[in-house]
Amino acid sequence: MNLNIVKEVAALRRLSSHDLRARYAELFGGQACATNNRVWLIKRIAWRLQALAEGDLSQRARQRALELANDADIRLSPPRPKKLAVAPAPRPQRTAPQVAPKIDRLPRPGTILTRVYKGEALQVRVLEHGLAFEGAFYPSLSAVAKAITGSHCNGFLFFRLGAKGGSR
Repeated sequence: MNLNIVKEVAALRRLSSHDLRARYAELFGGQACATNNRVWLIKRIAWRLQALAEGDLSQRARQRALELANDADIRLSPPRPKKLAVAPAPRPQRTAPQVAPKIDRLPRPGTILTRVYKGEALQVRVLEHGLAFEGAFYPSLSAVAKAITGSHCNGFLFFRLGAKGGSR
């Protein structure tokens, strides 16, 4: 990176929010900025200075980034922070595998639910007492969705099932 850009970015940290907004407008062609968030303004101005000095993204790279952003399932809310427990309770020992109760909203056993997620076609088989996905047994659609996404979500919404197992 050019030494002048490093000095300019270092100088940004000493500017007030009002001065940062003025510098933002100067670099972005008079485009006003309504935020007073200093950290965001400094990052955005530093990015613009670097882009002007070393060149911006190519049109092809911008188009590809736009395609990826449109195709991704984006999480709109951050995960909730986990509550700290004083002492975890010991888990009871299981003697026999538990059987999930029959859920009326699921399609008939033998049905294969298909969902495209992040470019991959996922298939879940509805069993008599649960669901099978990639060789593992799950008691609910939410458990399958959590295994796929890594975060809790409603399985019926994830697999886009409406009432009584039909599509919306």
